[in-house]
Amino acid sequence: MFEQKSIKETEAALGSDMNKGLSSEEAAGRLREHGENELASAEQATLWETFCEQLNDPLIYVLLGAAAISILLHEVSDAVIIIVVVLVNAVVGVIQEGKAKKALEALKKMTSPYAVVKRDGKQMEIPAAELVTGDLVYLSAGQQVPADIRLVESAGMRVEESALTGESVPVEKNALLVAREELPIGDRRNMAFMSTMVVAGRAEGIVTATGMDTEIGRIASMINDARQELTPLQKRLADMGKLLSILSVGLCAVLFFVAVIQHRNVIDMFITAISLAVAAVPEGLPAVVTIVLALSVSKMVKVHTIVRRLPSVETLGAVSVVCSDKTGTLTQNKMTVKKCFVNQTLYPAHRLPEGEGMELIEGMALCNDAVAEGNSKLGDPTETALLDLAGTYHVSQKKLRQTLPRTAEKAFDSTRKMMTTVHKKDKGYLSYTKGAPDEILKRCSRILIRHEVRPMTARHREQIRRTCEEMSSQALRVLALAMRQGDTAPKEEDMIFVGMTGMIDPARPEVKEAVERFQKAGVSTVMITGDHVDTAFAIAKELGIAGSPKECMTGERLSELSDVQLQNRITETRVFARVSPEHKVRIVKAFKNCNRIVAMTGDGVNDAPSLKSADIGIAMGMTGTDVAKNAADIILTDDNFATIEKAIEEGRGIYENIKKSVIFLLSSNFGEILTMFVAIICGLASPLKASHVLWINLITDSLPALALGVDENDKKSLMKRPPRKENESLFADGGLACTMFYGILIAAISLTAFLKIPHDILAGSGLAFTLDNVAKVLQNGNVLDRAQTYAFTVLGLSQLFHAVGMRDREKSVFRMNHFANKMMIAAFAVGFLLQFLVTEIPYFIRAFGTAALGMNEWIQLIILAAFPLLAHEVMILASVRPRKAERIIKEV
Repeated sequence: MFEQKSIKETEAALGSDMNKGLSSEEAAGRLREHGENELASAEQATLWETFCEQLNDPLIYVLLGAAAISILLHEVSDAVIIIVVVLVNAVVGVIQEGKAKKALEALKKMTSPYAVVKRDGKQMEIPAAELVTGDLVYLSAGQQVPADIRLVESAGMRVEESALTGESVPVEKNALLVAREELPIGDRRNMAFMSTMVVAGRAEGIVTATGMDTEIGRIASMINDARQELTPLQKRLADMGKLLSILSVGLCAVLFFVAVIQHRNVIDMFITAISLAVAAVPEGLPAVVTIVLALSVSKMVKVHTIVRRLPSVETLGAVSVVCSDKTGTLTQNKMTVKKCFVNQTLYPAHRLPEGEGMELIEGMALCNDAVAEGNSKLGDPTETALLDLAGTYHVSQKKLRQTLPRTAEKAFDSTRKMMTTVHKKDKGYLSYTKGAPDEILKRCSRILIRHEVRPMTARHREQIRRTCEEMSSQALRVLALAMRQGDTAPKEEDMIFVGMTGMIDPARPEVKEAVERFQKAGVSTVMITGDHVDTAFAIAKELGIAGSPKECMTGERLSELSDVQLQNRITETRVFARVSPEHKVRIVKAFKNCNRIVAMTGDGVNDAPSLKSADIGIAMGMTGTDVAKNAADIILTDDNFATIEKAIEEGRGIYENIKKSVIFLLSSNFGEILTMFVAIICGLASPLKASHVLWINLITDSLPALALGVDENDKKSLMKRPPRKENESLFADGGLACTMFYGILIAAISLTAFLKIPHDILAGSGLAFTLDNVAKVLQNGNVLDRAQTYAFTVLGLSQLFHAVGMRDREKSVFRMNHFANKMMIAAFAVGFLLQFLVTEIPYFIRAFGTAALGMNEWIQLIILAAFPLLAHEVMILASVRPRKAERIIKEV
């Protein structure tokens, strides 16, 4: 707004005084009215409220219900295990909370602690928190801007705004400019913004906004307002929790109805119904998911990725759009000279012909305010790039300055668009002028070609202009150099044209390959930057992100579009340039409204709101601001865009493992439910005791499920698939059929084991094998205990065999590398041992009401329990032949 007002209009609008500044009384009154120049803290939930929020989940409700039921059944140890699982999940969640608070604290640290102002006609230093609108503030090089300021006077002032706007080079300010229309932040050359850094020159200005009304304050508000959404996995697990809750209640109701019809003991049936309801809930699932995600965090560290929020790991696998900041993420955030124009020829900067171009290199190093100190260089990025060029050709600025000491200079300003330095050379003087090519060219009458000074012709001028246009079309920032001999004072006329350099913040070399791999994996890469559209498109084209200017959109154009119009255009656009923090948030939301899972990368303060709004916020660890890091879900420790591809690969593998664990647990639990439900509906005694169900769910199930959760996957194969859809069920790609099939199979073999003892007794007695006869036989306590032991043993062991096959549903168990998952070997062995204990150790036999088994019984039960693995092999064999036939047909 104030960029459109003149200095006088700004002074009048804010009630300021250019000569005296505000009075102390007026400043105090404004401070009381508007508050201190600080960023407001977000309203934070208490620790207890945060903890309770972690328990607000349907699956957690079911687990707490299961714990209560276990207590009713006097299974206190089982209840304790369930409660510990719930508490571990809640504590982990609490630890991961509070990102908005940390982001705002980091923003506060970035604000300037002191400001130089004029009040009552006197210049004084005050705490920046006491600044008010209308204050007259003085700015100088090295100072942080303490508030949003409309400049009223400026002298060679350049401000580093990359953290706020994303622009890769410092912005030159001009107090005299008046905008005709509202401009993006990066184009407001007559404004300075809170938290940015003055790198050169000085200025005076009137404070236009303080605290939360500043541009950085608006970013703080967006960080605070952005709500953390559930990840796709959390949504699926929540849906599953609701389904299991309904199923549990439904089972209880059905069994009570059966009890009434069959005239059973209502109390016994109540206990059985509760046991069945407990069987429906995979108590180990939250623990398995949490442990798998926690273990994956250590894996991610190995690929230079720090995970700040556990559930975000699996979300990586669903990412379909990576929105990336340009500066420092796709590029190196270091201006680099790419082209040199000398002797009327354009060369790559690192391949100048031997002996040529030294005048250009030495002149650019001398007409330069940056300073080289050892391996580090201090100063404007454009000028440090010129020193890097000199270093490439072993030209030392320090030695040059000793040989050609600077005796006079004329500083750069925005009107002339050039700077001049004069140097003592032997018994004479030599001056260099560096600046905008068109301004330099106008003041040159001669040209240096191969160490010889010649008159400049129209042909020379035309060739220089064409070369300048060519470099500009490649988004290179072009600087020209001219020189003049013999003058002790700076003169910028009748000069000798030496040459030009073209520089750019270059793309990271590894990014192009990462973008290609993303395309193969069905992941789109989108550039979002505060830089100019020409520069952005040049980098995007080089990296393969965009191929046509039609795929670019500016922030100005974006502002003209409604949310619906933007949503219609969003999938066709690959580059968003000159955008504000608000634009970035709109872009992320537009992609999300198109059912895309969005990862957003960034390193600056301006990226923080969009990092928090995205499904996955990814901050740069080395160059990123604390604000960006605290707003992000994931931090890249090497600032390497290619690392995102490795992280997504890891995320896909983790989701695949969690999916395997979920299907394994649910198919196993479905087998338990079906086993009990079929027997009870048929009027038989329950094949399993409540303690059997809890033992299998909490002990035998969980260890193999955890082993599946840390399994090694064929990640190359995973990265050839398109990303899964946001609303994709955990049972997609045959998952539901797999769950149902193995659940039915496990129930069938468990019931077979349960009925074996009654069958043998009836067969030995010459009686028919009918439901009535079976029910009568099972009324004998000893027979029922042994039959239940058979069912319990087969049910437990069958799930161990089932887990082995679940490692890969498309590969034979004989082709799997079992030593790649040693945890599965351990889980199988421990599970088998635990199952052995409850049938062979007297204490456990009494506790679980089982019967001791003989060697022959064990052999028979193990063979029966291995049927899920046998079924796995049969299905693999059946699917191999059609694939071979299809391959032969293609070859023919």
